[in-house]
Amino acid sequence: MSRVLGIDFGGTKVAIGVSDADGPSPAESLRLKTGDEILPRALAAARDLVGSPAAVGVSTCGVIRDGRVRLAPNVPGWEGLELPRLLREEFGSVPVVIDNDVNAAAAAELRWGALRGVSTGLYVNLGTGLAAALVVGGQVVAGAHGAAGEIGYLLSSPAEPGFTEGHAPMEERVSGAALAARGSALLGRRVTTAELFGLVGDPLVRDVVDEAVDVLAMTVANLCVVLDPELVVVGGGMMGQADRILPVLASAVARAVPFPPGIGPARFVHDAPLLGALALAYTASGSQGRAYRP
Repeated sequence: MSRVLGIDFGGTKVAIGVSDADGPSPAESLRLKTGDEILPRALAAARDLVGSPAAVGVSTCGVIRDGRVRLAPNVPGWEGLELPRLLREEFGSVPVVIDNDVNAAAAAELRWGALRGVSTGLYVNLGTGLAAALVVGGQVVAGAHGAAGEIGYLLSSPAEPGFTEGHAPMEERVSGAALAARGSALLGRRVTTAELFGLVGDPLVRDVVDEAVDVLAMTVANLCVVLDPELVVVGGGMMGQADRILPVLASAVARAVPFPPGIGPARFVHDAPLLGALALAYTASGSQGRAYRP
């Protein structure tokens, strides 16, 4: 089988991998720290790995809209970047698929992981941020503007500041970054989300964690009412706390959803967006040389 290339542009690093077999194990991979000139540095590193890939899959923070990266304000130089054009110029007629990192992770789960064979499903990513991917007909749904599944922007009360005021209300309540910030303020010292979960013996810490998990569970249950999925798969960096999170989600879904889906962990936690980029590349290998996103 010809070699395909996957590139994952994250907030703090870029992961690059090459695969020569349709499976979730790159034959070669490397990582670069983000910083100045990260795009040309990443493309040069990719060329060193594989000079002529059969297809390219790209995972990026933000979403692609009108040929530019949107919803990526925290990554210097990335908001508004004409990433599709730059990739076309780099790879020419080689097929390219671009998608956001959460949709890419869901693509890996669909091709090789927990969502394989699922027609209607939901992938929820619990990491530094909060987002989801909606699966219908065995495919990730992009939405009219490429922003389906951006659940971090959900409102939790009618009058709270939302997107136009520069806020992502749900993400600010239940993401890893939100929990770390709230825990640090409570304890008067900087703690990570993992450290915070380890301190739930403290009643004040437990209240913070339980409130966030309960809000997350309500959100997932509401999504299940809307989508009616067969299966909900949860991934992301917070899955180190799956034993505390998944039972609460399952309980809320069983209580609120007319036809409750199964709730389970993603197969891929580490490097999920890179594996997703490789899954996208295998999809691109049948696209006959056009650059596009699902």
